[in-house]
This record gives sequence, C-alpha cells and structure tokens, in this order.
Amino acid sequence: MSDLAKTEPIHTRIWREEPEPNNPFATRAAYCHGYDVFGDMLGQARWVDMLYLMLRGHAPSAVQADLLEALAVALANPGPRDASVHAAMCGGVCGSTAASSLIAALSVGAGQYTGAREVYLAMQGWLACELRGDRWSAWLEVQRRADTAGSTWPKAGHAPGFDPHGVSTPTPVLQLLEHLAPGSPGPLLPWLREHRLALEDLAGAPLAMGGVAAAALCDLGFSPTQGEMLYLLLRLPGAAAHALEQAEYGHKRFPFYPIEIENDPGLRAPQSAEATA
Repeated sequence: MSDLAKTEPIHTRIWREEPEPNNPFATRAAYCHGYDVFGDMLGQARWVDMLYLMLRGHAPSAVQADLLEALAVALANPGPRDASVHAAMCGGVCGSTAASSLIAALSVGAGQYTGAREVYLAMQGWLACELRGDRWSAWLEVQRRADTAGSTWPKAGHAPGFDPHGVSTPTPVLQLLEHLAPGSPGPLLPWLREHRLALEDLAGAPLAMGGVAAAALCDLGFSPTQGEMLYLLLRLPGAAAHALEQAEYGHKRFPFYPIEIENDPGLRAPQSAEATA
C-alpha cells in the first residue's frame, strides 16, 4: 500500500475530513471544496449555497444563490396532482416507511413527462440551441421523432420542457418565468421570456414548469446530469409533507377519486338478532 493510500484512504475532490486526535474514526473538521463547513459556513451560508458549492465546486454569487433559492421555493411542492407526490401519498396512506414513500416519489418523478429526465433533455436542448430559433426548430422536431431503441428510456413523444396535454401556459409557470428572468445571471431565461410564444408554436405545446427549471439550471451553470439530480432533490419536500399528512388522515380521506363498489359489505344495514337467528 502506498503512503498516499495510508494517509488518504478516501478519494474525493468534494470533501476532506480531519480526524479527532484521540479517534481516527471521528471527524474534527470537515471541508467542502476547501470551505470549513462547521467552522466557517455554519450560520453564514444558506442551504442553496451548500447545494451549489457541492455540485459546482465553488461558492455561488449572491445573484446565483438568489436565483437557486427562488427556484427551490417554486419546486418544493409540485402538489398532489403531480404523479411523484401522488406516489408518496400512496405510500403514506398505506403505512409505508418514510424511505419507501420518498423512494416512490423519486421513482415516479424521474421520468420524461414532468419528471427529472425531461429536465435533463430540456437542458440538453438549451446547450445545443442556445438563443438560436432556427436550431430550436430543428431540435424540437428531432425530439418528437427520436428513436430510443436500445435506450433505458422509452420514446418521450413530445418536446422536453413543454406540456403535450396542456391547453395554455399555466399561471404559476408564467409567474416563475417573470420572477426569475430579470435577475438571471445567464441569457437563457430572459430570452425564453421574450420568445416563449414562438417556442410554444414550434413545440406545439405550452411551456411547462420543467422547461423554466431547465433554463434556470443552465443559467446557473449546472450540467444536464447535475440539473437532473437537483430537480429530483428539490421536489422531495412536498412529497414528504403530503405523505405525512396522508398517513395521518388514512385511506378514507384520500383526496382523489373514490371508487364505487357495488354491493359494498360496509354499506349494508346491520341485520337484527331475530333475522340472523
């Protein structure tokens, strides 16, 4: 074994730990990309500062941190209509463990329709097309016809970042875009706000929340793989909250379409003692 392996058994550029003098298995100080987490960051940095630092390798500017925090607020709870939150609620109502409910949300929310993989694909679109309308036209057409044979993912069948079942752009999507675009450190969100209608015409569908998130994450400098991870993470608080609420309410108060059962034994009138004798 080399001297380096003896002194540095854990190899990561993200994290460095110094052990306690009397216990090599306990941490005395922890550094994230050179920043002393407990000595300097604790009490000074926000959660989004830490997220940005871990993924990007350097601290965000004030503008970048504000943009990421606003995006995190918008994505924190997709709501019970969202399939990932619905999955967590199903876990909560049937008594699943906390981890099971969150895993359900992650699994359902990882896909190509309103999920993290759609954000990944939309970010690829931003990197490929940037601010070129002609490139967007060609790219969106390719996405609709993309052959995914041999891929882990099935054919999406729609333009990433746009809602194929939508009628018009939802109000929260417009509100988020209007809030983020003026203060963005990059050019994509302002351009998206200016050219949204043209892009929607090219996509044949209204802009979705994931489309705004993809542009924001690109403006923040994240790669598509980093953006995919962040999108999964930032939507988990809502899944957790709804799973906990549903566990408390029970199945009789599940806020979705009730199932009518013919001849439901629970609805039958109790028979008298004489009738059952």
